[in-house]
Amino acid sequence: MSTPILLKNSENTKVSDRDFRFPKRAAFEFYPTPPEATRALLSVESFQGDIWEPACGDGAISKVLEAAGYQVMSTDLIDRGYGAGGHNFLKSETPLAKNIITNPPYGTHGLGDAFVRRALIHARKTGGSVAMLLNLRSLCHPDRTPRFQRCPPTAIYALDDLTCWPEGKPVSRYARIAKQQYYWAVWHPGKVERPTFWWLATKPFR
Repeated sequence: MSTPILLKNSENTKVSDRDFRFPKRAAFEFYPTPPEATRALLSVESFQGDIWEPACGDGAISKVLEAAGYQVMSTDLIDRGYGAGGHNFLKSETPLAKNIITNPPYGTHGLGDAFVRRALIHARKTGGSVAMLLNLRSLCHPDRTPRFQRCPPTAIYALDDLTCWPEGKPVSRYARIAKQQYYWAVWHPGKVERPTFWWLATKPFR
């Protein structure tokens, strides 16, 4: 199979720290990922080599990956006491690990899309895989349709029940927007074809 066609990345250079802050969302897009989401992913996917978690937050995803035996490099724009803070993934030029797995910030300026683009650029260099936890609504958006067609995920896994509470707090003033539907999008190197689709229950992994 040929190498995936990567999405254009010119707008990455315009992203600043301010783009991670929105008045109606948690500061710096801090929505920790419940462990069952990552455990569910690992029940159907395996990754060869080390993993970079570029939006590690408090280590929610990284800790599950490490418990599963993976070597994980954890970074984030904000230092939350886990991994290396002060690292802007969207401006990174050198991959820190072969594979990338994260729950990217969404915001309102296409941050999630920018994370996917940057991750795929790094994956082309390393030959690794990419797994992104995304809002299910992103699958059906006219701006994203041509992007997915050019560089489709290898697999899509819909999660039946998952809440990523803002700042990890159900009582947060931002909690009203926490109820979303999520899916894992997984890209494997050298595969450009229609993705497989499967449903994942989260309850068995809590």
